Amino acid sequence: MNMPIKPTGQTMSFHYGEEQITFERVKRLHAKGKVLIKVHPDCRVIVSSPEDACNEEVLSAVKKRGRWIHEQLRDFRKKLEFISPRRYVSGESHYYLGKQYLLKVIEASEQVESVKLLRGKLEVSIRTKGTDRVRDLLTEWYKSRAKEIFYRRLDALLEQALWVEVRPPLRVLTMQTQWGSCSPKGRITLNPQLVKAPRECIDYVILHELCHIAEHNHSERFYRLMSQVMPKWERTKESLDGMANLIFSG
Repeated sequence: MNMPIKPTGQTMSFHYGEEQITFERVKRLHAKGKVLIKVHPDCRVIVSSPEDACNEEVLSAVKKRGRWIHEQLRDFRKKLEFISPRRYVSGESHYYLGKQYLLKVIEASEQVESVKLLRGKLEVSIRTKGTDRVRDLLTEWYKSRAKEIFYRRLDALLEQALWVEVRPPLRVLTMQTQWGSCSPKGRITLNPQLVKAPRECIDYVILHELCHIAEHNHSERFYRLMSQVMPKWERTKESLDGMANLIFSG
């Protein structure tokens, strides 16, 4: 029913040297007998395994890849050291539709407070100096842009979602752990932070939720439908997952 930023499953762990590595086991629907291990840029370790595999079998398979997992985590942790929280000052880079834009803060007591995208920069005009006000103005600007783009993309993608008879209601709501969700009655909710991602990622999330109108659970039928309307959705999902830390660092 929803599009989690972080998958939900069974938490397990093992020791590699002196480090305890925790991973999340999730059900794999498309194959039997295989255990797939994915280390994400935010250092989440996700293990996809057949539903009928016991925990001991999964743990044994993961331990065999222990060195590789450890090395992947080490490399991603080094990269994460360079991601710092936003300070909302001139010179920072902020994402919009997958591209980075330099922030330029203009202080002018006589000027109307606003946010504009001009010549590759996000220009924020404020009357009095204050990072909180810059953050609030940017947040509102992102929400406004998100509503416009999400509605436009929903209308375009409905042409592919032939199982949807009536245009579903759309709500834009800030969420901590989800890109989007679909209610039992078919209302789609999207996170305004998603507007910072490339358009194909936005399309992926919207199509994901439209598929839930036909199939509420992540069943085989759901994934077949998803593959029909977006054949390379798994690659797009991986790209979106990889951007999560950069998007939410603010």
